[in-house]
Amino acid sequence: MTQVSSMETGAGAPVKVAKPIMTSRRSTLLASLGLLVLVLLAWQFLPPALGVPKFIIPTVTDCLAEMKRMLLQEGLVGHTLSTALYTVLGFAIGSLLGAVIGYLLGMSEFWEKVLSPYILALQIAPKVAFAPLFIMWFGYNAMPKLLVTVLIVFFPVLVNVLQAMRTVDRDLVNLARAYNLSRWGIFLKVEMPSTMPNLMAGLRIASTLAVIGVTVGELVGGNTGLGFLISYGGGQANAAMVFNAIVLLTVIGFLLYAVLVRIEERVLHYLPRAQH
Repeated sequence: MTQVSSMETGAGAPVKVAKPIMTSRRSTLLASLGLLVLVLLAWQFLPPALGVPKFIIPTVTDCLAEMKRMLLQEGLVGHTLSTALYTVLGFAIGSLLGAVIGYLLGMSEFWEKVLSPYILALQIAPKVAFAPLFIMWFGYNAMPKLLVTVLIVFFPVLVNVLQAMRTVDRDLVNLARAYNLSRWGIFLKVEMPSTMPNLMAGLRIASTLAVIGVTVGELVGGNTGLGFLISYGGGQANAAMVFNAIVLLTVIGFLLYAVLVRIEERVLHYLPRAQH
């Protein structure tokens, strides 16, 4: 499959030029897989060659053997599903709150100025520092890690939406008012479509931070999840368990990010994309 573009010759006649996009994608994929193979080979053979003990840097085969043991003895599937569930849940709640409050503040300049100092103060405060406080309030359960995740996800979405609302084309807004559109109509027809690229960018950033929020909650006071396994494995000097948990956390974050990229392609299909 190739993409065809047209160029004009000196005589003005269009000439079709085929761009081998599929070939380029295949080359990119092969290069990425080749790099992955090199990294895995280095991970497998360099630590033993350099005399690094297994409890410091385990090899790939050590991690695979530990992965099998974790599946059979540590309830790895349950821990992974718990982390994935609260990652998605915290991301959804935090994103919804960030988008709604961002749009509301963007529609009211007065309340934006009133609340901006407090929002800024809460944004500057380190979110992970709230985890022990949430544990004191709600105990050692799933609520602290969910709240930390919501708090971390909330601000990237809020900031992106609010910034986009500030830069909406005023001429379009005035034109909508000239056609007697209501405030809600202006939001639906002008402001929301204009802010969608920023909203999707904020969601993509938030998806990577959601995994961090869940992991912090599980590290500080959880008894389930991959963050708990990291803490437990570190206490047992089991580096392979820690590596495996980190890899699974990365997979969860990557899958969530990939889903959002696909959604963005569908939602923003009308935006022109650069062709290389």
